[in-house]
Amino acid sequence: MKYLHTMVRVTDIDASLAFYKLLGLAEIKRIDNERGRFTLVFLAAPGDSAAQVELTHNWDPEDYTGGRNFGHLAYAVDDIYDTCARLADGGVTINRPPRDGHMAFVRSPDGISVELLQAGGAKPPAEPWASMPNTGVW
Repeated sequence: MKYLHTMVRVTDIDASLAFYKLLGLAEIKRIDNERGRFTLVFLAAPGDSAAQVELTHNWDPEDYTGGRNFGHLAYAVDDIYDTCARLADGGVTINRPPRDGHMAFVRSPDGISVELLQAGGAKPPAEPWASMPNTGVW
């Protein structure tokens, strides 16, 4: 058995791609299916194409619920503080800041929780993150 990908349905493909690219993922494959009226975009972290996220965009409008019920995607990052700063500068709310230098949570435009974990162990607590409160849910 081999892990292939996680599929997430998205309502706004452009907003979702902007979010996941800001997160650091790169588009590795795209399928536009005219007959089925959907687009699939496969993303992966650079150098790790074995762990993919598939964004599914159905062209006909639908309401999706349960972003939190889905659980979350998780990525190890080289520098959790730099990653969170880049996301915040890009307009992403840091729902659970990396106060401990180890873990943070953000949400995609469709409400999918994304966990960020500091690779190689926690960094020393640092401001502004150490005193930043949680925002919303993750």
